[in-house]
Amino acid sequence: MTDRLRWGILAPGGIAHVFTNDLLLNGFDVKAAGSRSLDTAQAFADEFGIPTAYGGYDRLLADPDIDAVYIATPHPFHAAVALLAIEAGKHVLVEKPFALNQAEARAVADAARERGVLALEAMWTRYLPHMVRIREIIAAGTLGDVRSLVADHTQKLSDDPAHRLNALELGGGALLDLGIYPISFAWDLFGAPTTIQSTAVFRSTGADAGIAVQLGYDSGRIASTYSASDTAGPNRAVILGTQARIEIDAIWYAPTTFRVVAPDGSVLEEFRSEVNGRGMHFQAEAFERLVAEGRLDGGDILPTEGSVEIMGTLDRIRAEIGLRYPGED
Repeated sequence: MTDRLRWGILAPGGIAHVFTNDLLLNGFDVKAAGSRSLDTAQAFADEFGIPTAYGGYDRLLADPDIDAVYIATPHPFHAAVALLAIEAGKHVLVEKPFALNQAEARAVADAARERGVLALEAMWTRYLPHMVRIREIIAAGTLGDVRSLVADHTQKLSDDPAHRLNALELGGGALLDLGIYPISFAWDLFGAPTTIQSTAVFRSTGADAGIAVQLGYDSGRIASTYSASDTAGPNRAVILGTQARIEIDAIWYAPTTFRVVAPDGSVLEEFRSEVNGRGMHFQAEAFERLVAEGRLDGGDILPTEGSVEIMGTLDRIRAEIGLRYPGED
């Protein structure tokens, strides 16, 4: 791609470090970093050789040399910051989940459409080479009738009650941080579920530490997911069809390997990812391509409306397990 967008990075925390590193490894144009603290923004800019650092999001958003903004704030601030960026005429790539709830996601999607900019959820997994190939295999009918998905996203993370993941006021919990991956995967394969069954265990802070979700579909398909922040699991996934299955190795949501296996156990295909960096740049490549083509609906891989609908599924799951965040109506 010859005409690169000029990127600004807002809220340079851990995930922003990984994303920015992938951008720079793969030839993207990162112009500025912004944080509520100028010292934090400057340290991030110095680390990556970014030309400009801003103390305050509004200053970065006012920069006419920025075309697109990557938003990596904690979940409760995704929508508010995205709306500010959209008002400033910037395209936005918003870290997952797209917002705290569906109402916020709808507000972002509507504002982007009205302003004529792209608002895309940073569900980077969907753009990885092995996921592209998996969709091709399913579309070709190799698996026969696809019946089920089984996937986990389980990590042993901080037990500190003040940690972002465990704090309700910061949108903490296993569902929005980790469960979004397999839930989005199920949406990618099967679309909107018709039934949802969920059960969860909670930390003393009220944030969910582990959550099992089963999604049912009119077609008879079933997606079974388990996500947890207090237990480290295999992080593998399996897609079962009547003629074959796909076994995705750890870590299934990052660049990895998979096999297409026939019912008799013979391997029909094996795929191995070759990626420069972590692989987060694939979503940025898609983002820039969508802008260049004027596809401000988010395209086919993850339409903006799809992200809004996925937030609705997450809302239904939270209602079932009784999880609410401060400030929600």
